[in-house]
Amino acid sequence: MLPLSREAPGCADALGYSPGERCQRAILTGLFESCLLTVNDLLRKPPAQEKDFAEQLSQQRSRALAAPSHLLPPCLRSPPTQLSRQQLLGGVWLQMEAAGPEDAPCPRAPPETAGAAAAPPRSFPSLLLGIKGKLCTCHILKTVALGQVLSLFICGTAVASQYLAEQYKVNTPMLQSFINYCLLLLVYTTILAFRRGSDSILQILKRKWWKYILLALVDVEANYTIVKAYQYTTLTSVQLLDCFGIPVLMALSWFILRARYRLIHFIAVAVCLLGVGAMVGADILAGRQNSEGSDVVVGDVLVLLGASLYAVSNVSEEYIVKNLSRVEFLGMVGLFGTFISGLQLAIVERTDIAHIQWNWKIVLLFVAFALCMFGLYSFMPVVIKVTSATSVNLGILTADLYSLFFGLFLFGYQFSGLYLLSFGVIMVGFVLYCSTPTRTAEEATTSVPQPASIGFDNLGLKIEENHQETPAATVQFTKEENVQVNMG
Repeated sequence: MLPLSREAPGCADALGYSPGERCQRAILTGLFESCLLTVNDLLRKPPAQEKDFAEQLSQQRSRALAAPSHLLPPCLRSPPTQLSRQQLLGGVWLQMEAAGPEDAPCPRAPPETAGAAAAPPRSFPSLLLGIKGKLCTCHILKTVALGQVLSLFICGTAVASQYLAEQYKVNTPMLQSFINYCLLLLVYTTILAFRRGSDSILQILKRKWWKYILLALVDVEANYTIVKAYQYTTLTSVQLLDCFGIPVLMALSWFILRARYRLIHFIAVAVCLLGVGAMVGADILAGRQNSEGSDVVVGDVLVLLGASLYAVSNVSEEYIVKNLSRVEFLGMVGLFGTFISGLQLAIVERTDIAHIQWNWKIVLLFVAFALCMFGLYSFMPVVIKVTSATSVNLGILTADLYSLFFGLFLFGYQFSGLYLLSFGVIMVGFVLYCSTPTRTAEEATTSVPQPASIGFDNLGLKIEENHQETPAATVQFTKEENVQVNMG
């Protein structure tokens, strides 16, 4: 069969067009009309403008029928011989590109943002509903609930330690940590011991033993320095300077985990720190700052050191639980943490342990502390895996407030309305941080810059967006009149 553009002479009409050319122009006219209708649909014209648009469409169709072929768009000069009219007029916009280097592409439909810009402004109630739909999602509520469970575990350890110190004059933070590491050793290291293959404990020790020794050392000293700082400085200094770990954690996540933050994340962190400031102000007004400490400078340095060590430990934990295994992290920390804390216990707290007047109440408080700490260590990797170390540290800022609420009944603290205000401010900042996922920058394998991919932080927020993406279609005409359709 001859191509449509090669009809025999002598069959032309009054305008000089052959039957094949008339058929060609009918198809192209329908295609042009479909393109204009698609543009109209994307622009979402209001009903008042439909009549004007119909008249404009009729004029464009008449001009297209009467125009010579050299005035048509380049990609429409050669007819698509291998696509039916129904395929071309199916209502889906196809990006048309000519194969020749001299040809220019056809005009494309305007983006959807044009229709959004023409839309009327949203009312205030609808705006509130949109904000509520973004902030009150199942993922955010789950993240907030998990963060508060961690805060309650920390509150339990704080109340048990304070009760031991005030009622029984027992100050043995290393002994309390040693019991926790022993529980991790008995549970998670035992699980690793029964594994076989590349995940067995022997293979892990052969490849990464020195890394886990450093990680366990950082974790043990972070726990010890923060508790030790209370002996030298005030509660206000500890609460304020302990927040230094959050910017350190964000910086380490930026360089090590390649996390990329947005403006809303920095605003959320600032809001959380404002809530901490309100909590410290409530402590001062309630008269809880009775002691100035024996050496404020030493205490402040210990707080900063402990906060930085916590940041290193949390970033390492996030990397391990998201790329390796939660059981591997807890098993290795339990194994080496037991030896390191046991050695340090024998050096620094040998005398303090000998002076303890043991009874069932003291034993019960030690057990309560150990169980809360074990629950914190076991549950935190689960929360970090679905969120991030930064969001977890923002969520557990409320742990001090829970301790204060318990102190109202156990230690006779005075209540202040600023406690409720600080709790609300911290929760607002935490929800703001979780409302927008962070991104993870991918290392470029070529000279072409690669787009950033969705990071682990708040990944559940992007699940629906992935289902809404529509593949693009490209139709390309070659000089031999073959049609190539590429689905992107």
